[in-house]
Amino acid sequence: MTNSRALRIAAAAGLLAVALGAFGAHGLRELLGRNQTAAIWEKAVLYHLVHAVMLFLLAGRSPLQKWPWLCFFMGILLFSGSLYLYAVTTIHWLVFVTPCGGVSFIVGWAWLALCLKSHPA
Repeated sequence: MTNSRALRIAAAAGLLAVALGAFGAHGLRELLGRNQTAAIWEKAVLYHLVHAVMLFLLAGRSPLQKWPWLCFFMGILLFSGSLYLYAVTTIHWLVFVTPCGGVSFIVGWAWLALCLKSHPA
């Protein structure tokens, strides 16, 4: 994957996080209230947005840190994605997908902490 493609995907992920946050607050307010899942939706948006920013930061580095980038991307899909779906459907088995996304986030952060080389100033 190129830095340019990773930047575009990261920007799309950020756009989607903001759009889903607004949609949850306005378009899904009644449904999330009825399901009592507004806090779950908000948690999904928070983790989605934080990790979209990380995708963008990593994509701006050269060379691209492909594996941590992919871990954060998969974390968004699995963690936030499963929470979004659970919040609107309350299908219980989706909560078993969420920890896989959390582990993906943890692996991405650990990878950065242990393996990322700094650039000289």
